[in-house]
Amino acid sequence: MEFLTARQRSIVLDSVDEQLTTEPMVATRNRKPMRPNPLATWELRLGNLQVYYDVEEDLEPRIRVAAVGVKRGNQVYIGGERYPL
Repeated sequence: MEFLTARQRSIVLDSVDEQLTTEPMVATRNRKPMRPNPLATWELRLGNLQVYYDVEEDLEPRIRVAAVGVKRGNQVYIGGERYPL
């Protein structure tokens, strides 16, 4: 998250807390399961920001954020570098 601006970090943290604390594995308009890939199993879209996460199911589901990307056009940049999804 060091490549994000302070505003972007705030958006990500607030949205993850708000949208993923209950039913993180339910698809919505901005949350969807991804096709098999090495990065993560779920994607949360926040405008031009993409949060890629996995859900670890034990007694209580836990969220593991794998990466946060910035979408420019149809390309996603994670950590300042283009990531092929």
